[in-house]
Amino acid sequence: MLQEIVSNTPFWVWPLLAFLIYRGVLASVDRETSLKKLFIIPTVMLGLSIQGVVGSFGAHGAAGPAWIAGLAVGTLATWMMFSLDSVNVTPERGTVFQHGSWLPLALMMGIFLTKYAVGVLLAMSPLLRQETGFVVTVCTLYGLFNGMFLGRLLRIVAIYRLGVARIHKLL
Repeated sequence: MLQEIVSNTPFWVWPLLAFLIYRGVLASVDRETSLKKLFIIPTVMLGLSIQGVVGSFGAHGAAGPAWIAGLAVGTLATWMMFSLDSVNVTPERGTVFQHGSWLPLALMMGIFLTKYAVGVLLAMSPLLRQETGFVVTVCTLYGLFNGMFLGRLLRIVAIYRLGVARIHKLL
């Protein structure tokens, strides 16, 4: 059964998994990056999430609201729990220094594995597309994962803007 699942997985899934693992391992070490580069993973994950919701449950009326609710909860919770000490901004160089964390890898794997599992489950049992409980659970999960990426990104951008405002105030 497992061999059949893996052998029927489209080839593009494996390079995507490798890319996500690579980016997750990079996120585990302290690093300085440009503000623009911080948008890469949240954007990729947003695309995967939306594609997962629309591709799997597009016609189901509960899909969008469940995803949006999960997104809102994940964004707000991450915004509130984000440690201000985990980043240092240098607006004059356009960079952000981030302390390493394994959380981005965990979130990326959460979205990836959820999407993979849903694909397998729907291939084995297509009627799950119509089961409201299944749809709401999956779409809420996608939203929560994406909300955590979005909340983190928005918090870092807010910290960055405060740094820019301080510089302008000094001038």
